[in-house]
Amino acid sequence: MLEISNLTHVYGSGPGAHHALGGVDLKVAQGELVCIVGPSGCGKSTLLRSIAGLLHPTGGTVTLGGKPVERTPDDLAVVFQDYSRSLFPWMSVGDNVALPLRRKGMDRPRRREAATEALEQVGLAGAEGKYPWQLSGGMQQRVSIARALAYRPALMLMDEPFGSVDAQTREDLEDLTLRVRSHHDMTILLITHDIDESVYVGDRVVVLSKAPATVVGDLRVDLPGPRDQITTRENPEFVHLRAEVGRLVRGMRDDPGAAS
Repeated sequence: MLEISNLTHVYGSGPGAHHALGGVDLKVAQGELVCIVGPSGCGKSTLLRSIAGLLHPTGGTVTLGGKPVERTPDDLAVVFQDYSRSLFPWMSVGDNVALPLRRKGMDRPRRREAATEALEQVGLAGAEGKYPWQLSGGMQQRVSIARALAYRPALMLMDEPFGSVDAQTREDLEDLTLRVRSHHDMTILLITHDIDESVYVGDRVVVLSKAPATVVGDLRVDLPGPRDQITTRENPEFVHLRAEVGRLVRGMRDDPGAAS
């Protein structure tokens, strides 16, 4: 349902130009949860912005549902890392979640119903009347996820969504993402710098090289379900995959040819 072909992007021109993407090829099937990892500054966010139609790449194509992405698709939602900037503090939690549904032409009662249902699914039943600043960081990120869920996108993009919360909350949000994906059979592309997280939540882990980024690893994660923060991370296959992803990431950082 998502196909990226020879995607390239260059910031600027001349001697000072920065080549962020060097020809990325990637396919994501309907219902998959694919994690993208790579060295810091390798172009992960540039890739996400290109998929979301927020950035026009220098070259290559992005196709979603058989249609080329030339602007932000109607059936796409993004969950950003900085939840404090993605929620409107003067609007209630319920109104924040319901806001994008105006784009679908839904009337107010239907928007409220969809927002209430989405908040229940992320464990925030009864929080509709609160304001974002009254909630913890983890709860605010749950609101961001609920907003994406209420929209019912074909593809959810998550840009390091748990990087700003504490370790325990991060694990809770990882498990929430797995439950949401299972319940809705949703296609999710999650960008993260956390190798353990990529193996824990992903069906596949795609590893990018340092900039200009190319795909240097595409690993299938065949861990038994349902996944659990304790037993899954103790599984020998988890340990093996984590080490393999780590070697690819560190190898690209030290020697561009080491992980080819």
